[in-house]
Amino acid sequence: QVQLVESGGGLVQAGGSLRLSCAASGRAVSTYVMGWFRQAPGKEREFVAAISRSGLTTYYADSVKGRFTISRDNAKNAVYLQMNSLKPDDTAVYYCAADRLPTTQAMGSKGPRIDYWGQGTQVTVSS
Repeated sequence: QVQLVESGGGLVQAGGSLRLSCAASGRAVSTYVMGWFRQAPGKEREFVAAISRSGLTTYYADSVKGRFTISRDNAKNAVYLQMNSLKPDDTAVYYCAADRLPTTQAMGSKGPRIDYWGQGTQVTVSS
């Protein structure tokens, strides 16, 4: 069992930055691939980014590549999402996710069937 708690969401103007944090607790958190998904009103939950167990490999959705950076600190059982150059289209509830997967790409493929989710944090980007 893994419990995930997100923080750091808020309201920001277009072009601004936010840093989301995800605090993980439970057994062997460092053995999970971690990631972020988001869900905008009226849309399906979509993959944003994933990071390997070691933190050495990352994988991003095309829509955020070059603007968002995912990182993790296994000593603190934490995962982060640094979001720069934010756009109104980035407005969504952002969810932290964890699963035992072979690769970071697999998190994008598994999508809504991911094993563990946080409760979500709202990010709103104004134009």
